[in-house]
Amino acid sequence: MSTAAHHFDAARSSSNLRYLALVLAAIGLFVSSYLSYVELTDTSAICVENGAFNCDLVQKSIYSEILGIKIAYLGVVTYLALGALLVAEARVALLREYGPVLIFGITLFGFLYSVWLVYVQAFRLEAFCPWCLAQEAAMTLLFFVSILRLRKSLGSD
Repeated sequence: MSTAAHHFDAARSSSNLRYLALVLAAIGLFVSSYLSYVELTDTSAICVENGAFNCDLVQKSIYSEILGIKIAYLGVVTYLALGALLVAEARVALLREYGPVLIFGITLFGFLYSVWLVYVQAFRLEAFCPWCLAQEAAMTLLFFVSILRLRKSLGSD
């Protein structure tokens, strides 16, 4: 393969990963926005309420907030920030260079916190919220995409 073709394939692959990250951020934003709506309106989430699933128990637990701020609100802010960074990367030279590192850092924290939240649901609350699990899955996938993007940006592909 010629050098020009290799660079074209690398750029296309990088662009595809950025679009995938944008889609995952949009999914996470949708789920976090719905959970925020549920919090703001003090309504129950649409949920499968049987067996191990109990959205209200999870969302109203002491683990559903940090320093008095609902995790759902923090999720909205996080996914908006990730989306903004991903969009700005194509337009801002500084972010073209450092965006993958910033996004990796944010998603690393989000992933680790998501692991903690799944642990809490499984072993402390013994109840799961499908919406919360969907958000945690979106963050986990975003984290793995951010690893691939970081590797490509560092030339380690």
